[in-house]
Amino acid sequence: QVQLVESGGGLVQAGGSLRLSCTASESDFTINSAAWYRQAPGKERERVAQITMGGTTRYADSVKGRFTISRDNAKTTLYLQMNGLKPEDTAVYYCNADLAKPALRLREIWGQGTQVTVSS
Repeated sequence: QVQLVESGGGLVQAGGSLRLSCTASESDFTINSAAWYRQAPGKERERVAQITMGGTTRYADSVKGRFTISRDNAKTTLYLQMNGLKPEDTAVYYCNADLAKPALRLREIWGQGTQVTVSS
């Protein structure tokens, strides 16, 4: 019933920055553990960043030092800050999250995906 809604994708020049956002469609849900994935045509889906319930982060080697995953203080929005973008970062990016409200917990909810294209 509840959905994750992504925004922030688009066309960016190499070396530029972009911030992706992911928010639950219902106001009383919060984001617990979460991750960002990406998939390019003909390539295997890749997990690029993770964040735990406690705020610990982990990154794929391919994006380490360039990407930052975070949540806002209210835990209502998940972000992926992407700096120093490269053409090989071009892919569809998906958010995945465990959501919670007082009487319900939902696991492994996916966003619809947002296209990121990096031109050289």
